Amino acid sequence: MAFGAKTNERPGVRAQVRHVRSSAYKARQVLDLIRGLPVARALEVLEMAERDIARTILKCLESAIANAEHNNDLPADELYVSACFADEGPTMKRFRPRARGRAARIRKRTCHITIIVSRLDADALEALRAREAASGRVSGGRAAAEARRERVARSRQAKAERRADDHDHDHDHDHDHDHEGHAHDDEAGDAAEVTDVEETDGKDA
Repeated sequence: MAFGAKTNERPGVRAQVRHVRSSAYKARQVLDLIRGLPVARALEVLEMAERDIARTILKCLESAIANAEHNNDLPADELYVSACFADEGPTMKRFRPRARGRAARIRKRTCHITIIVSRLDADALEALRAREAASGRVSGGRAAAEARRERVARSRQAKAERRADDHDHDHDHDHDHDHEGHAHDDEAGDAAEVTDVEETDGKDA
């Protein structure tokens, strides 16, 4: 009975992350989104994914792309995710105390994530180039991902600076109110002293 190529015999360049502190079920939900996509599109999908496991998968994909570039001399813009899967890892067992002296078991799942990238064949590569030319979009693989990452970092830095400026402005505003309060107290004290002096003069007269 044939089952196809074995996991460790699949062609392509791979990267693996072992003992990830997440269940294989959660990782497979994100891996299903990038399977069969060009790496540029897969990087975009992972960057926009809202799952925490997507960050780990993104690092694994970037590692696979780097392995293909440096070890096999494959251009990044001609690669696609030919296979990706998550295997069950060891489960750590913990216990939580419950009512009446009982204990509830907690299962902390782990998984091993593997991503394999391969080079597109001539027909698929030509179709990809045609789609990019029609849409006016050029894929840059990891270069495009780096550019997007730099833009996001600059945007976050500008937002943090704006928040810091707003905080400083509010702090200065509070100080101005404090100074105005002190000045008002001083004026009230001077008026009280003048009143006391006038009353004393009246008594002397």
